[in-house]
Amino acid sequence: MNLESICESVVAISHLAANYIREHSNVLLLSDIEEKGSHDLVSFVDKNTETMIKDALVPLLSDAGFLAEESGITAGNEFTWVIDPLDGTTNFVHGVPVYSISIALLQANKPILGVVHEVSRMECFYSSLGTGVFLNGKQVKVSKASKLDKSLIATGFPYNDFSRMEAYLKVFDSLMRETRGIRRLGSAAVDLAYVACGRFEAFYEYGLHPWDVAAGAFLVNQAGGEVTDFSGEDNYLFGTDILASNRLIHNNLKDIIDLFFLKKQSS
Repeated sequence: MNLESICESVVAISHLAANYIREHSNVLLLSDIEEKGSHDLVSFVDKNTETMIKDALVPLLSDAGFLAEESGITAGNEFTWVIDPLDGTTNFVHGVPVYSISIALLQANKPILGVVHEVSRMECFYSSLGTGVFLNGKQVKVSKASKLDKSLIATGFPYNDFSRMEAYLKVFDSLMRETRGIRRLGSAAVDLAYVACGRFEAFYEYGLHPWDVAAGAFLVNQAGGEVTDFSGEDNYLFGTDILASNRLIHNNLKDIIDLFFLKKQSS
């Protein structure tokens, strides 16, 4: 298997899918929007984009399975494509230009390829195992900031799981005071890609799904960063939370998360 060649094909597929999304970004009607759950939106653009991507991926690895946001799980062999056709649907339907396509390839549940295509800015971040991370053909790496007060942090807000909000808001308050600022873009895949290329020093959030983080987390690792769950373990893909950083500030961030999340769990 030529992983680099497969990655090139996935990048090309993401460009075609991004073109489709852009073509429909200004024609979406309120009647086109559905709610899968509380504040969890989907449109025909999400569904059609996912079908387009899946159909294009099948010839690359004919016996691979799929884990996709809109269509769920399709069993395969040791390989699985993990797809979010439109990460940031709420932004998309409201005309906020931060949304992305996220495609990862897992081998035995470990990412070996990742592509995040930020649709509006036409920026494609991609990597296959051992090759480094590239943004539109140029290699990128995580930032070299080693202190929180020199760092810009990204996070996300839950839209239906508020069970950990008390601890989350205390972490938020602490990081507001100790960093250059906190940003909430509305697409976890973009947040992670921005950590990988050094625009953000770190990203943390809880309540995400594998399709939200699989590609972006792989990019962070390949670009020299570190990705764990809030406990410092590696269950961020199928777990409930993720902390991704440039590695240099990872322990400092985890200490802050521990201070509030562990205290909450033990109380």
